[in-house]
Amino acid sequence: MAAEVKICGLTRSVDAELADAAGASYLGVIFAGGPRERSPLDARATLSGRRARKVGVFAGRDDAQIASVAELVGLDVLQLHDGGSPERIAGLRAMTGLEIWAVVRTASGALPDGIDELSDAADALLVDAHVAGRLGGTGTVIPWKQLAESLAAMKARHRIVLAGGLTPDNVAEAIGYVSPMVVDVSSGVESAPGIKDSRMVRAFISAVRATGTDA
Repeated sequence: MAAEVKICGLTRSVDAELADAAGASYLGVIFAGGPRERSPLDARATLSGRRARKVGVFAGRDDAQIASVAELVGLDVLQLHDGGSPERIAGLRAMTGLEIWAVVRTASGALPDGIDELSDAADALLVDAHVAGRLGGTGTVIPWKQLAESLAAMKARHRIVLAGGLTPDNVAEAIGYVSPMVVDVSSGVESAPGIKDSRMVRAFISAVRATGTDA
């Protein structure tokens, strides 16, 4: 079975409609700064009426603010790019009843101490490239072989979401190493920050689907 696809950093309804129609399982909007950040009202308009599950990417907001945004936008998943401790995850889940993805960033492919506990607490562990001063959307690739080795050393098989520099041209290779359950792309299918390229979105989803085809 092929990995599911998340198209993130959406800023326009037309792009959300395209990604949804092309078969993305998740649509992501940013509430964590940067050129793709949206207001809750804008995000709600962008995601309204879509089939795919709606993901909010958060940093710099307290739990009450996150819960309020999630309710207004109609989110299904909370993606925490800061402060994703097991205790915070449990509290947010109790507060919102939503699925929660914890985020870990790595430049070398090595994962930090305590990753098993974080993975146990979260519904999924999203692994992204570490770039100083940036939370994501950088187009930087993780060393997939080293990451696969780090994931293999974890105590249990957790639900992995792979981000970090994925494109239509390299996503199949990344899946071959890491075998994630979800692949997450933003800048890799854009013509400009927040502006998705329809050809690239379709090519990315097609490339992911092809990895689930029997040889």
